[in-house]
Amino acid sequence: MSELAPLREAFALIGEDPMTVLRPGTPHVVAYGHRIVSRQQAEGVQLEAREREDAIDATLVVEEGRRLDVPVHLCFSLFGHLAVQNVELQLTVRRNARATVWAHCLFTMADAGRHAMKAKIVLEPGAWLKYDEVHYHGLSGAIEVVPRATVYVGQDACYFADFSLVQGRVGRLNIDYAVAVAEMGVAELTSRIYGHADDDIRVREVVSLDGAQARGLVKTRIAVEGEAVAEIVGATYGNARGARGHVDCLEVVRGHARAAAKPEVRVTHPEAKVTHEAAIGSVDARQLETLMARGLTPEEAVDRIVLGMLR
Repeated sequence: MSELAPLREAFALIGEDPMTVLRPGTPHVVAYGHRIVSRQQAEGVQLEAREREDAIDATLVVEEGRRLDVPVHLCFSLFGHLAVQNVELQLTVRRNARATVWAHCLFTMADAGRHAMKAKIVLEPGAWLKYDEVHYHGLSGAIEVVPRATVYVGQDACYFADFSLVQGRVGRLNIDYAVAVAEMGVAELTSRIYGHADDDIRVREVVSLDGAQARGLVKTRIAVEGEAVAEIVGATYGNARGARGHVDCLEVVRGHARAAAKPEVRVTHPEAKVTHEAAIGSVDARQLETLMARGLTPEEAVDRIVLGMLR
């Protein structure tokens, strides 16, 4: 059987096209556990990956002034029983370069496992990066995901990160991201997560606006049902003249689930401004009634509302 057959099968399960990753000319790294099964370079990108017994080391550098026409794909998968994957990622976008990275984390076929990532991301002055991380889990609820990242956004650079886990059981999720933004830089972090049964969700995202006129947004959209638990900390610190930041947290709770939102704002410069808003509650009754009037059951209507919020 081809080394890439499990990847194709996993993509089929989630209704996606594996050729988005495997098409010739598309820079990518595909890893199962701590084994690299495919990698492909492209002009303007330095993409290296190395197997260790206990981890995958990956280095991605977008060359100065480059504008990548296609996304760089980082595809990490777990298969079998009690699978483990540790990833150490160094990602650098050089001065005035522009890139999109799609990180696919495919854990639909693992009975139980642990995926941990430690990332260091650097955007040099004028760089632009969109980093989309999408997780696809199965129904076991026995997957643990532990992402850690430190991000530096240089002068006039822009960083947009989107984390999504809305398919399958979350299991145990513990996110810890810290972003520092220099003068005129922009950082926007968005997280969208749907927890079920006894899933445990912990998210901490911190944006430190350290340069003059820096901008930051931390946005979380979390839904939990059953006995699931979610604890969300979104923090923004205004440390320089003209810095502007906002924390926006919305959580929907169903059944016996529990949720906590802890926006944290701090200002250390008299000309900085940081704001926050947080809301926790059930689905909107009027939306629910409208969908049920159109023939949906109560459960179908609630799912439709929640998934709409998470898109």
